[in-house]
Amino acid sequence: MLRRFAPLVPLALTAFLAACAGHAPQPQISEAAVEPVARPLSQQVEPEPADDEIAALTDDKPYEMPQLADSLLDLGRSLIGTRYRYGGTSVQSGFDCSGFVGYLFRKEVGLELPRSTRELIKLDAPKVARADLEPGDLILFNDRGRGRVSHAGIYLGDDQFIHSSSSRSGGVRIDSLDDSYWNRSYLQAKRVLALAPVEEQVAAKRHN
Repeated sequence: MLRRFAPLVPLALTAFLAACAGHAPQPQISEAAVEPVARPLSQQVEPEPADDEIAALTDDKPYEMPQLADSLLDLGRSLIGTRYRYGGTSVQSGFDCSGFVGYLFRKEVGLELPRSTRELIKLDAPKVARADLEPGDLILFNDRGRGRVSHAGIYLGDDQFIHSSSSRSGGVRIDSLDDSYWNRSYLQAKRVLALAPVEEQVAAKRHN
């Protein structure tokens, strides 16, 4: 009987080994063994303003930057009573009208504005209708009756503006556009805050 089945033994053994080889376990790779790929230093940069943030500041929608306007006007109010001085551009020397405007925009917005009212009216900033005035807008006046710009101030809201008026009127002060003198002298307004650096605008919007 054993001799009858003896030739079959090698064949069975061969088939068994072939079946084991076909189902051999695959080596497992531990996740811990995979080292993360280091990011090149050149790619490790600070995040920049998102495209939608920049677009919101550069499209044709009405400009709204209350945070910048607030800081600008807060500084202006803190200087009420600073003396008037023709050609003055600092708290120590006193201010003339354009010197006062330039000081506020330089300190709070980082903008260097033209030095004279004749240059300010040529500034490439959006013009604003009187009915659409917003806090922080630059207001230009013709207060000498010659049809040319001769004075400047910054709109506060509620028909009021702040400016460095004159030696006789006490320097930096707040006046009303409803006053007959200033109502008659009103010439033009510009939204100078729209010229603020984009990073300043984005920072202000993030804090609103």
